[in-house]
Amino acid sequence: MTVQIPDAKKSWPHTINELTIGATAETGGTRASTVVVGGETTLPFYHFEGSMPNAPVVAMEVWDIPPEDWPEPLQAPFADVMSEPGTWAAACVERHGAQMICLRLKGCDPNGANRSPDEAAAAAKRVADAVGVPLIVWGCGNDDKDNEVFPVVAEAMSGENCLLGTITEDNYKTLTAVGTAYGHKLIAESPVDINMAKQVNILALDVEYPAENLVIYPSTGALGYGIEYVYSIMERLRIAGLKGDKVVAMPMLCDIGVEVWGVKEAKAPEAEVPGWGDVATRGPMWEASTAVVYLLAGADILIMRHPEAVRMTLETIRRLMGGGGTQ
Repeated sequence: MTVQIPDAKKSWPHTINELTIGATAETGGTRASTVVVGGETTLPFYHFEGSMPNAPVVAMEVWDIPPEDWPEPLQAPFADVMSEPGTWAAACVERHGAQMICLRLKGCDPNGANRSPDEAAAAAKRVADAVGVPLIVWGCGNDDKDNEVFPVVAEAMSGENCLLGTITEDNYKTLTAVGTAYGHKLIAESPVDINMAKQVNILALDVEYPAENLVIYPSTGALGYGIEYVYSIMERLRIAGLKGDKVVAMPMLCDIGVEVWGVKEAKAPEAEVPGWGDVATRGPMWEASTAVVYLLAGADILIMRHPEAVRMTLETIRRLMGGGGTQ
């Protein structure tokens, strides 16, 4: 008697949107390279079931002002460059292999340095002049101030096809307008809720911003801080997109560094937490471990901080994409 074993492989009827960030001279920009994300026809790294044509990418985070609250193990690799964002960005690319730079405009926070839109644009230009990789520009998080800053920054970076963020339910009109006017892609942020993720995207689509220019940011939690819940939301978003829900068929981004380096497991000195091990090793491991979890959940873009965490994550991506082990 012959037993027929059914084929367990799963096929999906739709493809995740493919999105290009950055523009070379041929397309009106000044980038030396571009980044393409998305395009999957299957779940993350299920190469046996479908296609994953574009590997996830790692962006390293740079601020427009020197951060004062980063722990010493995180500041140490950048001690000689943190005072100037362009120099800092160049170090991330040339020393540590960053595939993108995420410029965070922390200096524009009205509760902090309260830098002007023109100062923000100047910082963005310095970073663009210093590196040839594509850029992410992230606002300060204050809606009113970001609405003042982004039109100026987006115009200054016109033609570079940057990824700007973030749009939310309460703050999407300005960024969708400047994204359209100056040719930039957008990050759509939602608070770990699949329906709210859909709602932000629907609002963008309602003002005629193209779905193929959006990246989903479903919020991020560090390892040990609700990561399994975020994972489940990302998995549902990816499955819905593969099934044909065009409202969520977008690449996904996770903001790793900002979350990881805010928890004590990553930054507390060993003297404060005996038995936890050297923080110089523990912190990067916590960041890399968090990043790998999100890769398996479907992240296409990871924003990270520590060079050693970046190195470990890039090596993991290489292996997961079929590159084999390190010799």
